[in-house]
Amino acid sequence: MTGVDYLAQERIWFDKPRYDEAERRFYERMNGPTLPTQDSGANSILQDIARARENIQKSLAGTSGGSSADQAELLTRMKNLELENKSLCKVVEDLRAALSKLESRVSVLEKRPAAPAPVVNGTAPNKAAPLPQKTPPAPAKNDEEDDDDIDLFGSDEEVDEEAERLKEQRLQEYAAKKAKKPALIAKSSILLDVKPWDDETDMAKLEECVRSVQVDGLLWGASKLVPVGYGIKKLQINCVVEDDKVGTDLLEEEITKFEDYVQSVDVAAFNKI
Repeated sequence: MTGVDYLAQERIWFDKPRYDEAERRFYERMNGPTLPTQDSGANSILQDIARARENIQKSLAGTSGGSSADQAELLTRMKNLELENKSLCKVVEDLRAALSKLESRVSVLEKRPAAPAPVVNGTAPNKAAPLPQKTPPAPAKNDEEDDDDIDLFGSDEEVDEEAERLKEQRLQEYAAKKAKKPALIAKSSILLDVKPWDDETDMAKLEECVRSVQVDGLLWGASKLVPVGYGIKKLQINCVVEDDKVGTDLLEEEITKFEDYVQSVDVAAFNKI
């Protein structure tokens, strides 16, 4: 067997270097030339920097990889800030208007003349008292003219009559106005617990006795029997009273007069209406 025949029977890839060279060229065209082995760390750093720059550029251009939820939240916050800015602008405008009104009022008050100082004991404070002026003597008159001109009480009587008339008129107007206004009646709702002596007490008769209490300003309402224990039941009855006419003491006194049926009376609830 010749050497060529022997090599033909062996499984040897004679063209492997060619395929390796073709593969290297393909990856160089896709990713650029391959750096030496000692520069692999620097190459990875450069790739990271390139990716970071690309992400920054995308974020600045508004095309970053953020989710739609983040973008929606950002839009919502921007809308809220715009609304808040509008409300703040309105508040500032209102404050400016109020300030301008206040400045105009202050300017008007400053232009008004100062009020005169109060007079104490005939003299103004921090000022000298004016000198008394001499009044010229009145011309002499005859006795008959003096008698005709003197009217000591006529003017005062007229003033008093006018004031009395005005006072009487105002009192009448006030009384008429007060009569037209309806008076408010204070009322209260009272819940009473009426306890019998024992379980043999006729509760129907007891309720009849309680409702027989009739007073001006008292109105009885609903009632029910509430178990107490050992077969004994108490009468729980509601009533509405006018505060000025009926009180709890009066109710207790009137109900406890039925000694054959009533042992005691307690106020379970008291509410103003």
